[in-house]
Amino acid sequence: MSDIRIATAEDQVLLDKEAKYCSYGDTVHYIDPPRIFSRCEGSYVWDTEDQAYLDLQMWYSAVNFGYANPRLNNALKQQIDTLPQIASQYLHKGKIELSEMIAVDAKNKFGLDGRVHFNVGGSQSIEDSLKVVRNASNGKSLMFAFEGGYHGRTLGASSITSSFRYRRRYGHFGERANFIPFPYHFRGPKGMTKEEYSSHCVQQFARLFETEYNGVWDPKTNQCEYAAFYVEPIQGTGGYVIPPMNFYSELKQVLDQHGILMVVDEIQMGFWRTGKLWSIEHFDVKPDVIVFGKALTNGLNPLGGIWAREELINPKIFPPGSTHSTFASNPLGTAVGLEMFKMTSEVDYGAMVMAKGKYFLAGLQELQKRFPIIGDVDGLGLALRCEICTADGFTPDKATLDYMVDEGMKGDMVVDGQKLGLILDVGGYYKNVITLAPSLEITYPEIDLGLKLLEQLLVRATKR
Repeated sequence: MSDIRIATAEDQVLLDKEAKYCSYGDTVHYIDPPRIFSRCEGSYVWDTEDQAYLDLQMWYSAVNFGYANPRLNNALKQQIDTLPQIASQYLHKGKIELSEMIAVDAKNKFGLDGRVHFNVGGSQSIEDSLKVVRNASNGKSLMFAFEGGYHGRTLGASSITSSFRYRRRYGHFGERANFIPFPYHFRGPKGMTKEEYSSHCVQQFARLFETEYNGVWDPKTNQCEYAAFYVEPIQGTGGYVIPPMNFYSELKQVLDQHGILMVVDEIQMGFWRTGKLWSIEHFDVKPDVIVFGKALTNGLNPLGGIWAREELINPKIFPPGSTHSTFASNPLGTAVGLEMFKMTSEVDYGAMVMAKGKYFLAGLQELQKRFPIIGDVDGLGLALRCEICTADGFTPDKATLDYMVDEGMKGDMVVDGQKLGLILDVGGYYKNVITLAPSLEITYPEIDLGLKLLEQLLVRATKR
């Protein structure tokens, strides 16, 4: 185990400038001193000392298709040489064709007509979805959302994100959420199967509509005070918690009975992360709105958006100018998005992701057998979780995971003679979960390498 790493003289100059000139509000340094990176490719990034790090979080699942993906990079380069810029009030081919691709796919999968509305990122698209929902519900500003849910940090998005710390200093601005328990089985009541606990959570939610005195429902007019339920099919920042397959179909029945829209946040789990284009596809329900971002452009040029049912977003109910962003549907982003769809349609991309995820999960399960501090592992496709606990295998142990993250960033582990670092992301209700979102293009040898590096970190953690 190495000593604390010292920044190089060149890096220290930059860090001193950062400390003086950069806002601290737009980032969090999880290690000290922070690394400064200089290049990336595939599943790896390199720092200014040319030390390689295997990245198992890929920019919070924004770079699903690997760093510097040649095909997607080339699509961006070609667009730069033809139509790199155009005001969003004007049309261009990329916007129309990408909208068609998403809308036709939704029609084929859900049997619903709908339209696509673009913005520049996930939080901004959440804001647009809130406008669509409020407009369709005659201005209702109350929403349901889940404990452990994360939808962004703009004012509207943070109001439906369950962490109070994201809005503590800013007050409330319009939306408010009623946060409902999510079927987090590992930390749920004992004696229930995953499916039973899932049904229990739905039944507890349904109780809100039993009488007017439960606070959300007027039985005389059959109206709910809440407009929509915002869901991440698989919780992202909440720790990649995966509910059983019966959960959303049972929940959707309650929502439909009471005229409540289901808005599905696919910002982190969309674009094949779970082996399907949208993670909600695993659960056999029809969403009313889908919000997307991040991996649509593989992180190359910010582009997000929403798909919404025709009844919610047609020009009569949501007319021109209802909401706007200068850089929405920008041609660079739409060009990469189109190429991503073409690239993933040429093979059975979902089957490939599911096979790699099954292999990776089996490796995590083997580590769990050997290391009691791993309390839970789970995964769907290449969205995987590894919950770090004390030796009892249950009590959350944030300190140990923080130690593992720090050790991974030292860049001093050796596998087969190669010196490497390992980039991990931390999530979960107690910040004790490794949320693994490797490149979907990761190779099987790289999965094996990642498991070996994780093993080394676990050994260090148990021996410290």
